[in-house]
Amino acid sequence: MIEGLLAEFLEDRSSDVEEAVRKAAAVEIMPRFRQLAAHEVLEKSGPHDLVTVADRRAEEFLTEALPVLLPGSVVVGEEAVAADPSSYDALGGDAPVWIVDPVDGTRQFVRGEEGFCTLVALAHRGEVLASWTYGAALDLMAVAVRGRGATVNGEAIRSGAPAPGAVIDIATSHPDYTTEDQKRALLGLRTEGVRPRPCGSAGLEYLAVARGELDAVAFSWELAWDHAAGLLLVAEAGGAHTTLAGQPYRITGGNALPFTAARDAATAERVRRLLAGA
Repeated sequence: MIEGLLAEFLEDRSSDVEEAVRKAAAVEIMPRFRQLAAHEVLEKSGPHDLVTVADRRAEEFLTEALPVLLPGSVVVGEEAVAADPSSYDALGGDAPVWIVDPVDGTRQFVRGEEGFCTLVALAHRGEVLASWTYGAALDLMAVAVRGRGATVNGEAIRSGAPAPGAVIDIATSHPDYTTEDQKRALLGLRTEGVRPRPCGSAGLEYLAVARGELDAVAFSWELAWDHAAGLLLVAEAGGAHTTLAGQPYRITGGNALPFTAARDAATAERVRRLLAGA
């Protein structure tokens, strides 16, 4: 029964979700862009893990708005999970789940740079059904619906594939977020024909892959709010993703890390093998 209701919802109400995401950014994020006071920026786990009043207010806005659009759904948001880690367990429950990252790329937002976005994904029983990636400062709205493709500002996108023999560009995890084993795995990307660089906003890096502007990403952390929206976007644009063990990434966790998403399946497998030292 619920599967039919979700299909109907995605057919009729996707634009309402987009409107809610845009409004959250317009009301809670953009008025604070380049206007943050020192006391409105706090560290969480360390100097590279920041939270601002914009993150919290935007998540609160979406936590109120999204379940109204889909009664019976719940929200798993980055800041709410920071306050109550057990709320992350809803990803494995029976209710439809909104996965929310209110400001992905908080460091960039704090520095006054445009490379941040708001990420929302709708999932049910571990499967991501739809996603919205909104770069408010860049005026970019990317939408993906499972089985229906991906768009940016209403125009269909395809990831394509790297040209044969071309150097592939890969955005990778910041070293501060990697274990020693993961650091060693990522060193496998430092080889001929591959050009790795540290990532910015994960959501915008996924968007670049989906648009064919970046060949792949390789990430060593698995928190669903950073990845759910972008992985569906890449998949619906024609790309692929795989964990170190050769399995699809699971939003509920327990993935073999690092994992990769790429413009096409061949590139994803090439990156996986490099990460595995094969």
